[in-house]
Amino acid sequence: MIVLIGGEKGGTGKTTLAIHLAALRATAGSDLLLVDTDRQGSASSWCAVRDEEGRAPRVACVQKFGKGLGADMRSMAGKYGDIVIDAGGRDSVELRAAMTVADVLYIPIQASQFDVWTLDAMNGLLEQVQAINGRLRAFAVLNRASTNPAVKEAEDARAALADYDHLRPAASIIRDRISFRKAAREGCTVGELAEQDLKAMAEIQAFYQEVFSG
Repeated sequence: MIVLIGGEKGGTGKTTLAIHLAALRATAGSDLLLVDTDRQGSASSWCAVRDEEGRAPRVACVQKFGKGLGADMRSMAGKYGDIVIDAGGRDSVELRAAMTVADVLYIPIQASQFDVWTLDAMNGLLEQVQAINGRLRAFAVLNRASTNPAVKEAEDARAALADYDHLRPAASIIRDRISFRKAAREGCTVGELAEQDLKAMAEIQAFYQEVFSG
């Protein structure tokens, strides 16, 4: 299965979701490859820290750029059980190429009208790509949502997603928790932190189950 985490908006936590999906899938025993197509290299840096810390399981990671990404992914799909692609926060050559080969796309957005507006362009792009890759399913997932139960922005943002023809709201909501940032620094997942955050673990596990069991 090829899972793509991408979108037009930067700063929405794409790498956080991608590395957690990759690590959880590797822990489940999959022959997993994490592909970093963002020139900032955040996912690759996380993998390097993970290797330096000697954490297991190891998450295999490569960087790929350019128009040949689609062909590379088709070739690698036969060698790995699952591939998770971390794309940058913009409409790039890499994002478009990855969309032509992915089975599922998750677009992280924050509970902001500005983030929701970026989905107009993604919905149009999906219409074009799905004519080529008919198996591609696309979802918008709310990430970094407020932990305050009195704040209803997440619910409002999910309601706005009903207006799109080519993508649907994900069932999962991931909240803005410090443990996600700490895990990123330490090359681990929230479940591998010495001081575990049970709420963060439950949210990311629910997202993982949605992606790979949905």
